[in-house]
Amino acid sequence: MERLLGHQERPMPSSTLLSRDSDAHQLPEEGLHGLHRAAARGDLARLRKHWWLKRLGKNRLDQAKRTPLHLACANGHADVVRFLVQEKCLLNLCDNTGRSPLMKAVESQHEECVAILLEHHADPNLEGYRGNSALHLAAAAPNTSLTEMLVEHGARLEAKNWGGNTPLLLAISSNHKEMVNFLLQKGATVCAKNDFGRTALMLAASVGEMDVVDLLLSYGATITCKDVAGYTAVDYALQSGHIGR
Repeated sequence: MERLLGHQERPMPSSTLLSRDSDAHQLPEEGLHGLHRAAARGDLARLRKHWWLKRLGKNRLDQAKRTPLHLACANGHADVVRFLVQEKCLLNLCDNTGRSPLMKAVESQHEECVAILLEHHADPNLEGYRGNSALHLAAAAPNTSLTEMLVEHGARLEAKNWGGNTPLLLAISSNHKEMVNFLLQKGATVCAKNDFGRTALMLAASVGEMDVVDLLLSYGATITCKDVAGYTAVDYALQSGHIGR
């Protein structure tokens, strides 16, 4: 699925699942100092009394342009996240990979951290790595609980990443019917196309997810749509060997 999270030229998609730069939200402590190390470890007592919090600032960046909030969110330290939010730290700064604290929390699937950030108006529609929003990341995970939280706080169902893929298209390639069904129930456009003209039905057909194909058809997906190469959903299913020739 990596091609769906970023724009990569392919004549036809395969069933490869999402291969994000998965190390980007893993945070080894090497090179971390002071506030950043305390936030990464969840050391709230140290943060509360640390003189750097006032002198150097709660939004201080490390070499990767991460704030203490980024680190606390990535490691799931909800008490630290709550403290930093109460200290009025900036919620929407992005690190050098384009990730906001909310994206870090979503990628690591720390629901309490996500809830705290959204309750304090973190932007769910920022574009990060390869143009993905927090909703793209939740849909690709897949995590319906996080997805519901994001949608309830204004995340755009039709947001497109650099490849033109919506969260629904990513969910299709995660082979996760529950997520697909959830997004459709919330109003995701069943006939949305990515930059290659590929629809959700084409992607489902290419990976042989017949339950998802039936679900998409029940929501009005069109069989006759063609992508930029002239292929239909039937062509994808044929090439992938999921229906007889």
